[in-house]
Amino acid sequence: MLFPDYRPRRLRKNESFRALIRETHLTPAQLIYPVFVMPGKNKREQISSMPGVYRLSVDQLAKEGKECLKLGINSVILFGLPEKKDPMGSGAHVKDGIIQRAIRELKNRVPELLVFTDVCLCEYTSHGHCGIILENQVDNDATLDVLARTAVSHAAAGADMVAPSDMMDGRVGEIRAALDENNFDTIPIMSYAVKYASAFYGPFRDAADCAPQEGDRRGYQMDPANALEAIREATLDVEEGADILMVKPAVAYLDIISRLRDEFDLPIAAYHVSGEYAMIKAAAANGWIDEERVMAETLLSIRRAGAEIILTYFAKDMARLLQD
Repeated sequence: MLFPDYRPRRLRKNESFRALIRETHLTPAQLIYPVFVMPGKNKREQISSMPGVYRLSVDQLAKEGKECLKLGINSVILFGLPEKKDPMGSGAHVKDGIIQRAIRELKNRVPELLVFTDVCLCEYTSHGHCGIILENQVDNDATLDVLARTAVSHAAAGADMVAPSDMMDGRVGEIRAALDENNFDTIPIMSYAVKYASAFYGPFRDAADCAPQEGDRRGYQMDPANALEAIREATLDVEEGADILMVKPAVAYLDIISRLRDEFDLPIAAYHVSGEYAMIKAAAANGWIDEERVMAETLLSIRRAGAEIILTYFAKDMARLLQD
């Protein structure tokens, strides 16, 4: 029998060889851990649809931040649950709001941790939409000023980076201008440049109590059928001053991550979202899959597609696995 000159299995026969030629690498420093912040004191509530993920009161954040740093995770992104909501989402930009307090707590007690903040109104509006509703629809331009004020309030509290996730047209430019006008020109923007109207967000909406009371978000988030539109959206954000481009969700949109990586020279982030996390957890709980291996394979696929940065609820678990 004739064999080919090149035998790929020669370099697969043990872990040392496999590690030697490994093309894609993932490190804890490339992971961002999402953190939900709630009112109250000494509170740590597990989110039922996201096993292993908790809502934390502000006084619990320093412990969480120190654990992340010990694992090599240098960055967290904050999502807030306010005490009160109103139609205008005014709690998003008040000086002593839940996120503003959370930022100050982390920067005071864990200063070396990078603190990113989600800039959106859905967690703060009584109707649950990501913008201001006028005449029974989300008004794009009326929302921009509130988003900009929110970003400035986060920067003033000490945030290292802001991440607008609302998908309003022109919001990156509005936020960039507002930050610059308020002497926060060194604060970068990680734009949710390509955010799809996905069915994978359900557990997050439970965690952040931000499901729309009426209707849905397909009028401002992207149609899952579209890929060329992703390039147009990302191009707009680059032109408006984004420093990092994000794709959300991640696993169902690996092709979009790859397209953005080929098209742009900015860093690419991807959000491994709550539904993607919950499916792995549920299947593992039923004994159908090996959780660690599926977690690692999934996050590696996002990295291989071209994302340098991954937001994931598996950040701490993955970091422990990498350390081991």
